[in-house]
Amino acid sequence: MRILKSSFAVVERRAEHAVKYFYSHLFWHNPGIRELFPPAPQDMERQRDRLFAALTHVISRLEDETLVPYLRDLGRDHRKFLVGPEHYAAVGASLLAALAETSGEAWSPATEKAWAEAYQVIADVMTAGAAADDSPPWWDAEIVRHLQYGEDIAVLTLRPHAPLPHLPGQYVSVSSAHVPTTWRTYSLGNAPRADGTVDLHVSRIEGGRLSTALVREVRPGERLRLGSPGGALTLHRADRPITLIAAGTGWAPVRAMLEDLVERPPDHDVRLFAVARDSAHLYDRPLIDAYAAALSWLAVTYITPAPGRHRNQATDRLATALSNRGLWREQDVYLSGPPQFVDETVQLLEGLGARPDRLFHDVVPPVGAAPNRPTGFGEWFLDRPAPHWHNPSGRSPRED
Repeated sequence: MRILKSSFAVVERRAEHAVKYFYSHLFWHNPGIRELFPPAPQDMERQRDRLFAALTHVISRLEDETLVPYLRDLGRDHRKFLVGPEHYAAVGASLLAALAETSGEAWSPATEKAWAEAYQVIADVMTAGAAADDSPPWWDAEIVRHLQYGEDIAVLTLRPHAPLPHLPGQYVSVSSAHVPTTWRTYSLGNAPRADGTVDLHVSRIEGGRLSTALVREVRPGERLRLGSPGGALTLHRADRPITLIAAGTGWAPVRAMLEDLVERPPDHDVRLFAVARDSAHLYDRPLIDAYAAALSWLAVTYITPAPGRHRNQATDRLATALSNRGLWREQDVYLSGPPQFVDETVQLLEGLGARPDRLFHDVVPPVGAAPNRPTGFGEWFLDRPAPHWHNPSGRSPRED
């Protein structure tokens, strides 16, 4: 483990060169693989970012129990690209070549052996995850309703061509013919329904081609592709009070879990904190208000900046609201929103006494600089943050 982390620390300083070298090597030696990737230069640039972010995520969690489930889900999800064993071998060879190129004198036979063995374990877990799933690699789904809230938020209702088994709080990857070969992840904003339809909550980001298409361009009657449902943000149904915290369109999985709680009411109280960068972005407030009025076990707190104040004030207001609530050690807490928001809120709650094993959220690769280390060029390369209260994926944690 130590040799991998120390080696990766060297590579991080040349992150941009490492990723460009990787893709150049991969496409040069395997020309047929290029067509599996987005054709647009700006999309390939984001793909490079995501590769290094995913690699950072894996290396930083080598001894974390969440890594294996993450890799299994990744393997299952990659079936939509028709990825086979030969592709894993090609990626492994190009990854080692890129690491060797950017490590310089720090590269040694022992380092190469450690990376080769680690990559083989990663590939084996991903392959096993794919092989264990007998569902389709993707579902075609017709858009049956498209509701737009302002310029940048939309809720799409889809009817998959075959039943899409999912749990409240899970997410799917999504692709549209408007942006071929591009996939992004979005949470399913509803508990399973009798008619099989599902909702996607999408927040558009500047320069995000798929999010822009889903919010402003697609229409009912068109079809999207959905990958296999995944994610660990699902209700545990323990005999404990529940707190739900959602920021932006991170509301989608929380709404799904709340729907499930309405169908099977809990024995304990539920606290909901709905966070938005301004009151206009509380796009589902009528539903939340209706739930609050009808459900004796639900308490709702809205968190927005004061009128005319910067949206970051919501961060301080949330911290104050959470600090004024007690009994965190007894709570099961479910969080959804931008990765930075989730990370900061987890740290705050742990400081207030919440148990780490009762703080539930999806763990995904970081987009910005890694914490607790000096910011090097590799981290600068990855650090292209979206606006603070803008959840670019429409779910807890993904980038467009």
